[in-house]
Amino acid sequence: MSSARQPAAGARAARPERPIRAIARNPRARHDYEILERWEAGLVLSGTEVKALREGRASLVGAFGRVRRGEVWLEGLNIPPYDAGNRFNHDPLRSRKLLMHRREIRRLIGAVELKGLTLVPLELYFRGPHAKIEIALGRGKKQHDRREDLKRRDAEREMARAVRRR
Repeated sequence: MSSARQPAAGARAARPERPIRAIARNPRARHDYEILERWEAGLVLSGTEVKALREGRASLVGAFGRVRRGEVWLEGLNIPPYDAGNRFNHDPLRSRKLLMHRREIRRLIGAVELKGLTLVPLELYFRGPHAKIEIALGRGKKQHDRREDLKRRDAEREMARAVRRR
């Protein structure tokens, strides 16, 4: 008898974690917004959009999320046209639907409409064969908040240097 444990009848074996390959990041998001909560969402894409993403061509600069009629949409995501595409190539700045669970969408609706928070995309990546985006609820920072963050980071950096010198 082998010492390896067998899954119970009808139970799924644990799947290995799929590798993540980053395509684009939004570096300004953490600078301009206080990140409160994060989610992973799928994207509804056309074929040429996926091919352009596999080439690593996308920009999250200026992108934001919007809730419309009970659905979450990503606006301003720039995926340039696929070079080998034909006349049916995609529009680079079109709105793209995000795939999320209904309860997550309800929570987002409450936060965005009632509390006045913003949906900010943080990172676009492939998890296995699927394109995913990490979006976050963010509260816009004021100028003094940004300065405080910079001061805090500088102080932490100085403390780390002092510890390394000893």
